Parts: sequence; C-alpha cells; structure tokens
Amino acid sequence: ILAAGLGKRMKSKTHKVLHRIGGQPMVEHIVRVLEQLGIDNIIVVVGHGAEDVKAYLGDRVQYALQKELLGTADAVRQAEPHIGGKPGVTLVINGDNPLITVETYRDFIAHFKQRNVAAAMLTAEVDNPFGYGRVVRSAEGDVERVVEEKDASEAERQVREINTGTFCFDNEKLFAALRQVKNDNAQGEYYLPDTLSVLRERGEKISAFRVADASETVGINNRIQLAEAEAIFRKRTLERHMLAGVTIVDPSQTYIEANVSIGCDTIIWPGTRLLGDTDIGEGCEIGPDADISNCHIADGVTVERSTLRDSSIGAQSTIG
Repeated sequence: ILAAGLGKRMKSKTHKVLHRIGGQPMVEHIVRVLEQLGIDNIIVVVGHGAEDVKAYLGDRVQYALQKELLGTADAVRQAEPHIGGKPGVTLVINGDNPLITVETYRDFIAHFKQRNVAAAMLTAEVDNPFGYGRVVRSAEGDVERVVEEKDASEAERQVREINTGTFCFDNEKLFAALRQVKNDNAQGEYYLPDTLSVLRERGEKISAFRVADASETVGINNRIQLAEAEAIFRKRTLERHMLAGVTIVDPSQTYIEANVSIGCDTIIWPGTRLLGDTDIGEGCEIGPDADISNCHIADGVTVERSTLRDSSIGAQSTIG
C-alpha cells in the first residue's frame, strides 16, 4: 500500500490516508479488504506523516520507509527488504483508493493468475480521464504502456481507459524490472507503470483487467474527491442494509457508517445518523432525527428525535 505522499491538495494537517470515509480512515478500508483476502504480507510504504500512520495501524501491517519522494516505482522498491526475491503474487495499491471491493480484488488476482503474465493492471473507463495515466494498447489488445497526463500526446489524452494505480505482479519479475526504471520524464520521478515497458522489452506479457464499476476506483487527492468518495460509500452502505431487510424511508436523509449493524424489519426514518460501533436489533423504529453513536439497541426499540452516545437500550423500550 503506497502511503508516503505529502497529500498537499488536501490542505490538511491530517495524513491523507487517515481522512475518513464512512467513519473510518481510508487506509483502514484497504487493510480490511486485504485481511479478508488472506494476503500473507501487508506492507505500507510510509514517508511524510509516517508516525501517524503507524500509530493508527499498529502491528497489523509491516512498514517500509520512503525517505525521499522520488515516485511510485521508488516507493515500491522500498518494500524489497520484506519481499524481494520471494516467489508469488504482489498486489500494489495506492493508499488513496479506499473503495475497491473484496470481489474486485479477488477477480483481479484470479485474472492475473489465469493469464500467466508478468504483470496485470486494474483499469477503468471514465468520462473525464484528466489527470490520470492513459492505458495504451496494441492492436491485439495487450497493454503496451501507460502514459502520464503530463507526458501524453494530444491523441493519447483522448484515451478514456485509465490506470487506476492498482497492479498485480510476479514478485520476482517486479523487483528485477524496478531496477531498470528511469526518471527521464516531466516530473523527474520513477513511475511504477514504467515497469510495464521494461517487462515488455524483456518479452513478457502485460494484461489489463477493466473494473465493472469505475466508481470503485475513485482516487482521493482533495476535499472535493473526498466528498465524492463519501457519497459513493454512503450509497453502497445504505443499499447493503436495504438488501438485508432494513427499510430506509429516505436514503438521501440517512447517514450510516461502516461499522453499524442493523437487524431485519427495522425502519430508519429520515434525519437519522448511525455512527461508530452501533448495533441495532430487529423490528426497531429509529428516527426521525435520531443521532446515535456507539450504542447497543435491542429488538423492538423505538428511538425518536434523540441523541444517544455509548448507551445500551433494552428490548421494547421507547426513547424520546
């Protein structure tokens, strides 16, 4: 997980990957997904604000330090002491991509293994590709290279298929290719996608796996994109609860964070916020205008126009 950047565009004293989506830091979403996938070694490449990231994640992951911000290829190279020379598959993820699902990662890794390639990249087709690296394919559909916005020709800028910044590599071939990456580009940085050109020159094949839902791949560089990601996550969360048997009367006026659990046949009325480690039983009526954080609410409870914090509510109670 690449999390060494300065995140200047966030205009914040908080490290970018510690900004919250659905009540949790974006890096938490990524680490949780990788834990669900059963990844053997999770390595977070840190730099600016390293101590804050370490303080949050603790010993759930390993750390590699990028002392100078010389680009994404250089960042990945810092993980070599942990995994260099080992056989296996390496997944490389940007720390500001918190919305990619377990299912997408699982399908992406399966695609990589089935194609028997040296590397695979996760791509998305978007209406406005400005600022993203463009995926340039051969006539046969193989990936030839990725061109960054500042280095792209006018024709390349018209390409709508973008590099999401997420890759699968054969681990041994990855670190061999990283040693050949140069920084002769507009930014003077070592770009991770340049490993693809190195691998192709060695006769290796590169594959691309296009994600079905491009909204999963939203990157977060500023507060506008943070709000956009929050909206996507919020919609996804509300739909998950509704499909599990919860009635949400007006989703546009309901906010539910990631760790909240709700029993079936519960009704959530408008103006309700459910935060933190809140669990709500079956057959409850919550709201309107209920603000609930870190509470246990048993079956059959009614909570109307109330603020509840760190409380336990017994079955069949009426609050407010």
